[in-house]
Amino acid sequence: MSKNIISSLHSFSSKFELPQGKDALQRTEALKKYFARGGVISAVKNSKSSWPKLIYPSPPRIDSQLKELEVLHSLLEKKQKEWKGKLSDAKSYHSRHQMLKFSEPLYWRHMAKSFTDKDYKEDSQKVSLPVHLSADPRWKPMINMFLSDTEYRKNLVETVQTSIVYKDDKRVAKYADVLQDLRSDISTSKLEDLDEKLAKLKDEIEALKTIKKWAQE
Repeated sequence: MSKNIISSLHSFSSKFELPQGKDALQRTEALKKYFARGGVISAVKNSKSSWPKLIYPSPPRIDSQLKELEVLHSLLEKKQKEWKGKLSDAKSYHSRHQMLKFSEPLYWRHMAKSFTDKDYKEDSQKVSLPVHLSADPRWKPMINMFLSDTEYRKNLVETVQTSIVYKDDKRVAKYADVLQDLRSDISTSKLEDLDEKLAKLKDEIEALKTIKKWAQE
């Protein structure tokens, strides 16, 4: 807890002899969160209650603050849903395309040629041709060229076999895995940040509701 929050809470407590108990703890925590977000409290002694009467913020002011936080909470929930979708897409990328390939004519052309052309089959194995990604627009043109153009195919095989870029990994589409891993990591990081912000907002909203109830007494 920052020194400013402690100072604000101490200043408020020193002016009033606050009751003890569960309700007191709840209101004290609400005050901490309210002061943490820069809130200002004005109160006077209350002859009808052991709790001081809140002058500011008034219930309408608290309603305004609640609306702002609830709108922000809703926007962050929307972003959270979007990033969850991106994370799910990244994690299911390969399994999804393993199914999509069966509806892609290019995949069946590859399979047919693999059965009838031994040289083609060996070349596709040398580069680990990502035929399961036949339905992905990013890889479809390369697979089609490999299948249709012998010169392109031989050049690609030579590149994969001799280039330092493929020294430790002979898969021509190894970057498909790298890309999905990167997307997964970014999505996870974004979700962790959003979870933290949403939890904080939820606490602030509950604190304002507690203060509003107090202000209505």
